[in-house]
Order: sequence, then structure tokens, then C-alpha cells
Amino acid sequence: MNLPVEWRNLTVPLIAAPMFLISGPKMVIECCRNGVVGSFPTPNARTPEILEEWLEEITSSLTEHDAPWAVNLVVHQTNNRLPIDLELVKKYKPPIVITALGSPKAVIEAVHEYGGRVLADVNSIAYARKAVDAGVDGLVLVGAGAGGHTGYMTGFALVPAIREFFDGIVVLGGGLMTGASIRSAELLGADMALMGTRFIPCHESLANDDYRKMLLEVSFEDLILTNKITGVPAYWIKQSLALAGVSLEEITSEVSINFTDPKGDARRWTKVWSAGHGVGAIRKIEPVGSLIESLVDNYWDAVNAPPFRGPPLSFRVAEECKHEG
Repeated sequence: MNLPVEWRNLTVPLIAAPMFLISGPKMVIECCRNGVVGSFPTPNARTPEILEEWLEEITSSLTEHDAPWAVNLVVHQTNNRLPIDLELVKKYKPPIVITALGSPKAVIEAVHEYGGRVLADVNSIAYARKAVDAGVDGLVLVGAGAGGHTGYMTGFALVPAIREFFDGIVVLGGGLMTGASIRSAELLGADMALMGTRFIPCHESLANDDYRKMLLEVSFEDLILTNKITGVPAYWIKQSLALAGVSLEEITSEVSINFTDPKGDARRWTKVWSAGHGVGAIRKIEPVGSLIESLVDNYWDAVNAPPFRGPPLSFRVAEECKHEG
């Protein structure tokens, strides 16, 4: 495992994704207490004052025995709060900072100054190269199948391609829902997995009850991929679009990216809900601790699974018959 020694308290190599309007301090704390990296995007806190309250709550609740925690900084040019949020990051010193939607250069020096690590969220090889050139410690690879903003390249191809030129920390996301999928990410060459959709129904998330219930009812067929809601490609639940009064025809109109006010009533897209390819695997609403316990058990089942010893019996019999005949 290509991870810093100070991240030793992980029970499974997993980051609970920083989800827009979903991840908050309670989920971060419970994830870390159960051995998973908890994270949240700073715009989820509506004001800098609220953000400082969240950072204070997290730092005062966690100890050296817990997993590390992370904040997600949106470095896109429309995020005019970035300088303020970065000052609070320097004050509260999260061990991990995940940058998204832009160059991490403005963040790296500040975070490295207090000993933190910077991971850049990227959804293509081209963006990954730019982030590596900027000096990041790691990459969060957003593969095909991710909820929220997504990528187009499968993790089976993406991880090996990144490993051709980068030997730092690699985290793979995109449709991962089980402990076995976390193990699969490792076998591909990643150090950790990123999992978002599976955590949305948890009691500690900021999702409302209607969103939680909808996740129990939908499957992959209920998702639509479009860049016309927020300006970046993302998967959205069709039923939530209808409930928010957004027609499929409407999302064909042109929009531009803007992350300045995540809860502004003028932005109907904050009332529609996203999910990744694995949404059909969600079976219940549960606490974070219960979910992580099941993920850990499934992960170790995958680690300890007997090795593959040849093709299935039915295939071998068919081959023998073909040769004999």
C-alpha cells in the first residue's frame, strides 16, 4: 500500500467521497471513527462562519486513533470563497485536501507548509498529467460510473494508464459499492477506493429522507448523463428531475458552471439528486458505522478468497468434447 504511515488507522483503504450538499461534519466524524477517510466539500457550509464551526467540530471530535479526514476545495474560478476557505484550511490543518475543477497549484504550497497531502480530483489522463506536473501528492481518479461529476474512462483502463507516469497515491472512484470493489481497485494498481453513492442513505449524511427513499427504489436505468444541470457531466436520477420541475427537454439548453451558492433558491439544480452506476445495490438506510462494518467484512472476504484455478468446469467439459469430437 503506497500510503503515508500517518494514515495507519484505516480499517479499509477507502475515502467516503466529498459529495456536494450531502457530506457534512457528522458523516466525516463517523467515517473516521470507523477507519475510513471522511471528507466534505467546503461549499457545503453556506458561509465561512459555518465552515469554521464544522472544522472546529471535526478537529475537536477526532483523535490520533481515528482515520485521517479531508476537505474538498473547489478551485474553479467561479468559487470566490476559495481564498477564505483556504485560510481556514491552513488554520485547522486537515491531513488531506482534495482539489476539484481546476488547477491545484494555489493549494499545494499552503497545505504542504503544515504537512498535509494534496490529492487532485481528475476525470481524464490529460488532467491527471497537469495535476502531477503541479506537484500533487496523489490523484483521485473519477472513472466512468461515478455519481455527481463523472468520467468517461473505465477504471480498468484508467488506473494502469496513470501508473505509466505516476507512482504517488492513486484513489479510484466510479461505481464502487462493495468491499470487493475496494479490493478490485487495489488489484488494478490503486492504493485506495473512493465511494460516494453508497454513503448517501446513511443517517449521518445531509440528504433528506425523500432522497434516501428514492435511492432504495431506483436502478441504473433511472439515471441520465448530462452536463446541462451544473455544466459538468454528471449522472442524475430522472425521477428527481421530474419532481424538481426540470424536464428532459429543458436540460438540453446551455448552462455555465457556477458553484458560488450551493443552496440558492434560484438554482433548481440543487434540488435534483445524483447517483452513480451502482445505485441498484443500495438495500437499506443505515448508520455509517454499520455500512463500514459490512464493507470491511466483504473486503476481507475478497482478500482471503481462494485463488482462481482454471476455467469453470462447464467450459472445460465443452472444450474436451470439442477435441474428442
